[in-house]
Parts: sequence; C-alpha cells; structure tokens
Amino acid sequence: MKIDELKNFANTIKGKINFNYDLKKSNWFNIGGKTKAYFRPDSLNELVVFLKKFGNKEKILTLGAGSNVLINDKIFDGVVIKLGKNFSNISVLSNRTIIAGSATTDKKLSEFALENNIGGLEFLSCIPGTVGGGLRMNSGCFEKEFKDVLLSVQAIDKNGRFLTIPSSKIKFGYRENDLDKNLIFLSASFKGELKEKQKIEKFMNNLKEKKNKTQPTKIKTGGSTFKNPISQTNQKVWELIKKSVPIGTKFGDAEISDKHCNFFVNRNNASFDDMKKLINFVKEKVKLKTGIKLETEVEIIN
Repeated sequence: MKIDELKNFANTIKGKINFNYDLKKSNWFNIGGKTKAYFRPDSLNELVVFLKKFGNKEKILTLGAGSNVLINDKIFDGVVIKLGKNFSNISVLSNRTIIAGSATTDKKLSEFALENNIGGLEFLSCIPGTVGGGLRMNSGCFEKEFKDVLLSVQAIDKNGRFLTIPSSKIKFGYRENDLDKNLIFLSASFKGELKEKQKIEKFMNNLKEKKNKTQPTKIKTGGSTFKNPISQTNQKVWELIKKSVPIGTKFGDAEISDKHCNFFVNRNNASFDDMKKLINFVKEKVKLKTGIKLETEVEIIN
C-alpha cells in the first residue's frame, strides 16, 4: 500500500501515526528495526475506522508492553498498533468481577484488586506486561495463569467487528491458546474472591520478594526465554540450561543472566542476530545434553 493513504488517514484523527518509527523504543530487549507506521489510536472509534480501511491491506502487529518480544532489526513493512491510556480503563462490578482494558498493566490490575479487597489476582503483580499480552500468551507465574482468573475476552477482528469470547470457549495450553492471532484484544473480565486487604498485600509482597531474589531486574531482558518442558521432565528449564551451557556464553552483547539462566540480556547494544544466535546455541546444547527440545516463550517477530 502507498504510504500516502496512511498519511491522509493520519490527518483525520486525534491519535498519532509515526512513520519510520524505531521499534527499539517499544520493547524491553531494546532490539528492533523501524516500522513503516506506528499507530496509537486515541479512541476505539479510530481503531475501528483504521481496521475497516486498512485491516485487509496492511500487515498489522499489536504491541503491549513489549516485555516478552524479540523484534527483528530489519524494517517491518506494516503497521504496529500500540493501545494507550484510553484502552487502560479498569472497573469493578458488584460480584467481584473486574473489567480491565487491554493496555492495563498486570501490576495495575493486581493493585486495583487489592484496593477492592479482591483476592486471587496477586500473581499478576509479578508479571511485567499488559492484560492484552497476558491474554495472548496465557501468561503466568508461581503456579497460576491468566486462564485461572479469566471470565471473558472482548476483542476486535481485522475487519473492525467486535467479539466477546467466554473463557470456557477458549482452549488454553501452557503459554498459549487457540484464539485467532489477528484479533486485537480490547478488554477482559476477571473473577476474584473476597479477601482481606491485609492478607492480599502480604501475599503480593511475598511473591515480589521471591521474584526479586531469583530474577534480574532493571536490565534489558525479555523475561523467560524458554518454556518449561513440563510434559517431558520435572526439571525447570533453567536447570537444563545450567547443566548444558557453559558459564559466560554470549554472542556480541547478548548474554545469559548470571542471576537466572532462562533470562537473556542485552548488555549494551545487542542485535537481533546476536540474540537469535544465543537462543539457538542454548537450544542445541540442551538438546545435545538432555535430549529435550526447548520451545521459546519469548515471541520472536521476524
């Protein structure tokens, strides 16, 4: 599609479309090339109009917090959609159901539940992403996943049509589900339980303490690199990496965290190829040593 059509559309809306936008700014690895266009809709109506105009003409990628993606540093010849503050509203119903916009951070959702004496969502305080990203990959930690608290998903397809999907109609797996990859999530409904605020807060603090002791923070990382191979062994993936890969392994500025070896780090200015080489090297070494084939949890966007 000619860029002029997108530029003409940009002149008719309140939201922003940045052209030739550097995607390094939009993900935690701080790796990525430029995208033809980076669209931040101001309203749901703008998103609907955009999809009706361009949904079947453009390659579209929706980004959440960018906490679990590795983006190619070549040009992305399409439109990246980033939902902002107008898609992060959050409210509670009388039956302890919380409705959260897809741009709401998991941390904010857990804190909102805390303020409303709703338990069961404490684990979300340790997931560094958004509701939309968590839905996409059935995020989880400390033995709990999105599917365990999800009631329904509200989404829009590439033609601008709305859908509401009950969680009972979604087939969930470990860090996956069978939802159409072209859907853009708008919001989700979550079910909690009545619980004393003090107990919720204590539980959240315990989880955060566990996380901070074992996982690297305030560095350029994409979170857990590989899924735990739960169907093949009782060992955690970090244990498999530890026994299979030499300490200090790195490619360029891509290296394995010394705090948690399933966290890969961009130490300074790692390229996409550096990180891919590290990922592939670890996969090969683990397969050779243990016979187990690892699957990436980080979403690799080529």
